[in-house]
Amino acid sequence: MDDGIAVGRLLVATPSLEDPNFRRTVVLVVEHDDAEGTLGVVLNRPTEVPVDRVLPPWAELVTGPGVVFQGGPVALDSALALARVPGEDEPLGWRALDGDTEVGRVGLVDLDAPPGLIAAEVIQLRVFAGYAGWGAGQLRSEIEEGAWYVVNGEAGDVFAADPERLWQAVLRRQPGDLAFVATFPDDPSLN
Repeated sequence: MDDGIAVGRLLVATPSLEDPNFRRTVVLVVEHDDAEGTLGVVLNRPTEVPVDRVLPPWAELVTGPGVVFQGGPVALDSALALARVPGEDEPLGWRALDGDTEVGRVGLVDLDAPPGLIAAEVIQLRVFAGYAGWGAGQLRSEIEEGAWYVVNGEAGDVFAADPERLWQAVLRRQPGDLAFVATFPDDPSLN
């Protein structure tokens, strides 16, 4: 069964997903293996913590807003970064997302490497605290239960200037009835 889960795709929370960790989130799939599970980062949860407070050497390379994003509920004490680079080469300290991704030249950054190693190559960079993770088959079950839409991503999604509006923006560009979900009220009881 092709459920659409693949590296570079987006998981968009359906209005019925009430888990506060994922309510109205957009998650970029960064790793997926049917036997091992899925790893992703929430793209639309900026925190109040400036990057220069937790990773000062990387602060100058960060695409605004210059804060750490909450990448998910798992391992909040660890950080990972995504960066977009030009061209075909794979600079040191950067690893392209596996798969035929539509998010462009987006990949994972080695935050233990010196920032100067990759600085000249970075077009955009964002830092995330934590990640979202699902065991083998868990995400597929959640999709079947109606918790997630699986849609194509774009490079601009990862580095959205207005991350709080990303959920609506991604849904609005979808074909057919899915675009109407973007207008779903925060609290349907007030409708």
